[in-house]
Amino acid sequence: MTTALILLTTGLILVIALLGAAAAGKIARLDGATYPTALTRAAIAFTAVLTLTIAAASIYTTLLT
Repeated sequence: MTTALILLTTGLILVIALLGAAAAGKIARLDGATYPTALTRAAIAFTAVLTLTIAAASIYTTLLT
């Protein structure tokens, strides 16, 4: 049960990170950025979501154990 919950949570986090990256890239293109710049902004948004998730998970782990 725990393994399934971890896999589902990981999948959900990746989907949310990808949606955030796609939105950031689309907004950058609408703002007039070139494709490489929009891709860079999307990559930064993707890593930001993953970094915040890892930070929150480490805080929750520290508090719950």
